[in-house]
Amino acid sequence: MDLLREISLFEDLAIDDLKILASRLVTSSYRAGQVIFNQGEPGNEMYIVADGQVNIYLPGEASRRVSLQDLGRGEYFGELGLFDDKPRSASALATTDAVLLGLTRPMLATYLETRPQAAMPILRTMADRLRETNSLLSQRAAKNAVEEVERNLRWGDRLADKVAILNGSWTFIIGLLLLIVLWIVINAPGVLSKPFDIYPYVFFNLLLAIVVALQGPLIVMSQNRQTLKERARAETDFNVNLKNEVNIETLLRELAEFRAEAGARLEALERKGLER
Repeated sequence: MDLLREISLFEDLAIDDLKILASRLVTSSYRAGQVIFNQGEPGNEMYIVADGQVNIYLPGEASRRVSLQDLGRGEYFGELGLFDDKPRSASALATTDAVLLGLTRPMLATYLETRPQAAMPILRTMADRLRETNSLLSQRAAKNAVEEVERNLRWGDRLADKVAILNGSWTFIIGLLLLIVLWIVINAPGVLSKPFDIYPYVFFNLLLAIVVALQGPLIVMSQNRQTLKERARAETDFNVNLKNEVNIETLLRELAEFRAEAGARLEALERKGLER
């Protein structure tokens, strides 16, 4: 009951509906490294992760396998198998020892026959997920990640970046050297009637210590932001590569289907020609 209540697909169900649905789930265990199902296999069952970790991936050679998502307790997968007869769109692998709760299409159909009011919350959740998927596929995966990060910077973040840029330039070095020379000249004996910071320039050393103390955190803040930009850029590259991979595999699958259909039609034409 508690696990089902955490799942978005069933979170809107009434308590009585959850009790009946929970009684229909089937528990199964998988060892680490065991395949739960493969892409292209027929499926009519969804799984809920009760314990362990599961990886959803697009199969290929070891170096070309595309990991789509890592799932933990309270997450689910394979839900499309409850509503259509299409083959599995990806493969699932238990990355650790895992305990899964299974719900098959006949079980769900029997449940909805006895509890028809539970259909609307489930369909509403499926529609929301479908909209999210359509939105993801319709949007461009390529984007300027650095520009998006900079657009959300606060004034303090921008100030830290400007300070870090200034500290790493010749302008800062030359300006500091000129300030040191000017400070020494102004406080040299005979220049002013009352020098405000005579040798050994204690006040100037204090100012330098304050500047150094402030520079450190500002530079670290800027470096952390650069790391964030690199992470955002890497995530964008991954999304672009993933979308291209999926599109290429879809094109190859459709091309193979087209070749098979064309071959079947050519064979039918040849048979007709021989019959004549």
